Amino acid sequence: FFISGFLMITTSRSLKRPMSAMSLSWIGFGLMIVGVVLAAWAMFSGNANVLYTFYVPMRAHALHYIGLTLIVVGTWFHSANHFLTWRAWRKENPGVKTPLATVAVLTTWIVWDIATIGVATEMLVLVIPWSLGLVENTNPLLARTLFWYFGHPLVYFWLLPAYTSWYTMIPKQAGGKLFSDPLARLVFMLFILFSVPVGFHHQYTDPGITEAWKGVHAAMTYAVTFPSLITAFTLMATLEYAGKKRGGKGLVGWIFRLPWGDPSFAAQVFAMIIFAAGGISGVINASYTVNLVIHNTTWVPGHFHLTVGTAATLSFMGITYWLLPYITKRRLFSRPVALAQAWTWFIGMILFGRGMHWAGLLGAPRRVPFSQAFYTQELIANTAGRGLGGFQAAMLLTAVGGTILAISGTLYFINVIGTLVTKKGSAADVDIPFAEALSGAESAPPVLDRWRVWIGGAVVLILIAYVPALISIIQASDWNAPGMIIR
Repeated sequence: FFISGFLMITTSRSLKRPMSAMSLSWIGFGLMIVGVVLAAWAMFSGNANVLYTFYVPMRAHALHYIGLTLIVVGTWFHSANHFLTWRAWRKENPGVKTPLATVAVLTTWIVWDIATIGVATEMLVLVIPWSLGLVENTNPLLARTLFWYFGHPLVYFWLLPAYTSWYTMIPKQAGGKLFSDPLARLVFMLFILFSVPVGFHHQYTDPGITEAWKGVHAAMTYAVTFPSLITAFTLMATLEYAGKKRGGKGLVGWIFRLPWGDPSFAAQVFAMIIFAAGGISGVINASYTVNLVIHNTTWVPGHFHLTVGTAATLSFMGITYWLLPYITKRRLFSRPVALAQAWTWFIGMILFGRGMHWAGLLGAPRRVPFSQAFYTQELIANTAGRGLGGFQAAMLLTAVGGTILAISGTLYFINVIGTLVTKKGSAADVDIPFAEALSGAESAPPVLDRWRVWIGGAVVLILIAYVPALISIIQASDWNAPGMIIR
């Protein structure tokens, strides 16, 4: 919901025109609300104990799957509104390069629309008919493959809105300009190209998929790290320019001149720093061989908390600190509380992520309720010789970090609720902080504004990476899983 709303405001303001089909977005919003209600009922009533990945043959109530599907369908209506708005703008501005903020938004929707084909197929063909009892059995391997066709680019649907702010808003909030508009455009085009054909790196231990195709997906996963590496250098140069423009001197002196007292800026830069660590652990996840060391251990959710749990989440929190006053025309309830929230999330996640990665290296399994698991003491004893009581100390560090994160989350909601009840009209004028660039759009090669080239390239790579493998999976695997309900 946040992503859909933030992207809508970004598109409308960057193109300087109203959205063309708000009726579509309202339909999408309604479908998403219905979907959330259905899925939430199934989960809270104990009828959907299938976790985030809902792997079959674990089976949930059909309304859980129908609800999740409605949420996805609802996003398609939002997506259509954005593309119709851009098309209307293009007709009025032939030959003009699309504003960078809109490029970022459309990239997000393109990656999402391509990715959701996989999960929609899984739901409509494999899962919903099975959960309704229309067919007796389903195919777990095919379902997992279709899920991970969707599951990894889903991460970019969360990350790319953060990138949108980092590239198009943070430079102005820092007091400077974006280092290079063309480099930013290249980054978003590369995400279109490489985001989807990477799913098998989540299935390295799955049978029925040949080593060759797993290797192809490993290579593609390494390829998708390049836009993030470009981002690291581009944003560092951007922040250095801003810091030196504000009077910073020397190799590191500019860092201290950045506006660390602005909670929106601080939260998002902290998110960038944490994301760098998450990217390093992600490269290890992508390795065909080294992945086996940390597969299904707490390392994996540790990585996930650094990327989506901070790069995206903390960025969204930071965006909220200017977006909420902008929307409501109310003063932010407390800047000191907002700044404390950013710092506590940053510190808490450093401890939490360090603990989960450490425990994972010691073999602590993920998705396990340690306080109830009968083998916990045996695991602790077996790893006790590998440092500070095995992974028990690591999990304690995780708990400390998690407690700090809970405090940070509470501070965030105090600020949001406090802002909403603040007297309307009490805020100074707040505008969307769109940034200028040192190297502007006029210096970007024309190919970076030709969507068909990049979308076409993405389709070709997806067909190469998935069609032969899917044919092999369908031929080798059976529809023989009747399903089981976890209570």
